[in-house]
Amino acid sequence: MSLYLEMIVTFFKLGLVSFGGGYAMIPLIQTEMQNHHWLDISQFTNLIAVSAMAPGPIASNTATVVGYKLAGLIGAAVACIGVTLPSLLLILVVGKLFFTFQNHPYVKAAFYGLRPTIVGVIAYAAIKFAVSNGIIGGSQFIDIKSSILLVAAFILLIKTKIHPAYLILASGIIGIFIF
Repeated sequence: MSLYLEMIVTFFKLGLVSFGGGYAMIPLIQTEMQNHHWLDISQFTNLIAVSAMAPGPIASNTATVVGYKLAGLIGAAVACIGVTLPSLLLILVVGKLFFTFQNHPYVKAAFYGLRPTIVGVIAYAAIKFAVSNGIIGGSQFIDIKSSILLVAAFILLIKTKIHPAYLILASGIIGIFIF
């Protein structure tokens, strides 16, 4: 199978089975990268950092950056199309059905069941990312300044209506001064 065909099939599969947004998709993408021997954990972690900094959805950003790393500009396009195509096709079908059946008890129950699972998958991705970078169980550690910044950002997000982009920008500026 050619690399492009393998990429589009892999990313289509990822886009088809991933629920909960891009951050929930990261562990699945990582597993596929390791299964295909396309990227090691260190390379993948670096690409996640680049993807997170770029504007747009992290799932398509990650797919695009991984595709570019594997096969250049065409690889980026193939991976991005592969990961977004299932969403486009599904949203056309599910959108129509959802508006018809949105008040049905089974539909409501399914969405209540998905919520905690999605939170768990995102927490897993964050912990796996921290472990792979040595932040947990490694030579690095989370110091008191980082902990204070974390708590302050968390409180600001909960207590105010500040846009997360402003909070990220402010944290970066604060980081320049305190680190």
